[in-house]
Amino acid sequence: MTSTPLTVLKLDSSGRKSGSVSRQLSTRLVERFTRQGDVTVIERDVADGLPAVTEEWIGSNFTPSADRSEDQAALLVQSDTLVAELHAADVLVIGMPIYNFGVPASLKSWIDLICRAGETFQYGENGPEGLLSGKRAIVTVASGGVPVGSPMDHATTYLSQVLGFVGITDVTYVSATGLAMDPDAAIKSAETEIDALNITQAQAA
Repeated sequence: MTSTPLTVLKLDSSGRKSGSVSRQLSTRLVERFTRQGDVTVIERDVADGLPAVTEEWIGSNFTPSADRSEDQAALLVQSDTLVAELHAADVLVIGMPIYNFGVPASLKSWIDLICRAGETFQYGENGPEGLLSGKRAIVTVASGGVPVGSPMDHATTYLSQVLGFVGITDVTYVSATGLAMDPDAAIKSAETEIDALNITQAQAA
């Protein structure tokens, strides 16, 4: 058991509330963390809906915080909350199904709202620099027929790019692949991976 406090951000994105394999696996993984000791879990279900990035939102985001009107500040409240959750987390557990070779639209909406200059990345002499270093991400992937890591998989490569962009480079994928062919075997394989993960390394991050 660990005595070091740990905050886990559990982020689910499947459009299915029941019968979702990515949710089943993310829950199993979080339960492994909570059995370790002093763990706080922040739950965020992006499938419940997030505001779209609009012209007004973009204008508010690029207006210096001290100069924003009340309306502009109000437009950024949801984004500010999501960014604060990220900063608070030591570990991200992301449940992600692969939809049409890519990430769900709900997860893309979350990405659009958390990628903010001065909040999760900054521009330095050598280009963008992530501001969320020292965190770990573990992604539970559910796929009907797209093999994770194959040329058809545009979900994990994109998510790794985004996480790295904001400074999270320690990313692990646990995948239940082939659910359309043999769901029991795919789920069992992913559960075995989860149970074998070294989660104590997160404590020292």
